[in-house]
Amino acid sequence: MLPKFMWFRIGNIAGLLNLNAKAMNHELIREVLCQIGEAVCRKVHQSLREQSIEERAAVHQEGADDTIYQIDKDVEDIILPLLRAQAAALGGVVLIAEGIGEDSESGLVLPENITAGQAAIRIIMDPIDGTRGIMYDKRSAFFLAGAAPNKGSKTCLQDIEVSVMTELPTSRSVLSDTLWAVKGQGAHRYTWHLEKNTRETRTIRPSQSPTWYGGFGQIARFFPPGRDVLAAIEDEMLATLFPDAPEGKAIVFEDQYISSGGQLYEILVGHDRFVADIRESLFRKMRKAGQKTGHVCHPYDVCATLIGQEAGVIITNPAGEPLNAPLDTTSPVDWVAYANGQLKAQIEPILHRVLTKYGLL
Repeated sequence: MLPKFMWFRIGNIAGLLNLNAKAMNHELIREVLCQIGEAVCRKVHQSLREQSIEERAAVHQEGADDTIYQIDKDVEDIILPLLRAQAAALGGVVLIAEGIGEDSESGLVLPENITAGQAAIRIIMDPIDGTRGIMYDKRSAFFLAGAAPNKGSKTCLQDIEVSVMTELPTSRSVLSDTLWAVKGQGAHRYTWHLEKNTRETRTIRPSQSPTWYGGFGQIARFFPPGRDVLAAIEDEMLATLFPDAPEGKAIVFEDQYISSGGQLYEILVGHDRFVADIRESLFRKMRKAGQKTGHVCHPYDVCATLIGQEAGVIITNPAGEPLNAPLDTTSPVDWVAYANGQLKAQIEPILHRVLTKYGLL
């Protein structure tokens, strides 16, 4: 049965809010972001069917901290008209997204006849998180979005009150998961059948296991440089955690999912138990040594972490503090997620000990 919010039609949204009203309408924001996520999903699926890999992977623009491919541009072209049509109803929006607008750092203001200070909300968005996987039709990517009350340049991840993530599946799948959360109201999920256009409510249940042993979990090391150091850190953690593990047996399993949203999803649905992305901590040390560094996570990559927090996942920075960062497109972000408190109690002290040894904490 169609979820209640999906009966809400975008064309009926205009006029529900006064443009200058500053209170966030969480339900309306959620509905708009979920519908944009589904539109992005449709467009990506169309691109996978109609374009060659070379067409999808053509470089459209080199962004400040990431490459924007043709598949990204195709999606951006459908997002702006949808959001522009609803901006007044939302009380005015400052949209922050890599490659969208003349200045993705300060944001794009919608509707265009207001100033950034007059907008009620800031939306940070990653239209396709995991572009490299989906443009080669290898693995699902995710549409990610988070909305916060507009506090100007001081608005940060901790201010986000509504988050949405929509799966962008490969051409071989007709199923797409959408997950969302409103602060203080729990996390929710439904599975959408793209061909039948039906939706089934699903549960979100992170792993209840008290141990990393025998399960999936990893330190992210997608791209060079520094993968050797990150692997050494993980190996030392495992040797410390499980010194009596039998020889010849697999202690843990790993899944280097090239998508922060994908990593979060795997924890939310119970597949993974732990993930740590500490690339910036490593690169900070490498920069001091005059070494070349690589690609890192940014705020738009983790703008859906509210969903994890509402589902009981523990998400921190490497020092164990609440995850936070400005709502911009360039700030580096390191993050750590534990599926439950017992896993955090088992893993975090060892993670801190090893990071300190390597000079990363």
